[in-house]
Amino acid sequence: MKTRDFLKAIGVLSFAGMLFSGSLAAGELFPSGIVCTTCSSSSLFGLPVCVYGLAMYTLIFALSVYGYYKGS
Repeated sequence: MKTRDFLKAIGVLSFAGMLFSGSLAAGELFPSGIVCTTCSSSSLFGLPVCVYGLAMYTLIFALSVYGYYKGS
């Protein structure tokens, strides 16, 4: 496989992670919303841990998109 194929796969998987952790973060930060899932109320530095997961997946997605288009 080429590097671009790996970056595309990483981008797809990190986008799926963004959706999942984003739904958990929305359920935790806005409990009266439509989403009914929670992060089991674990927190680190005052924020639910799913918010940090959302930030991590967003960073990985952004870097994979950057690498994909930078390499072309």
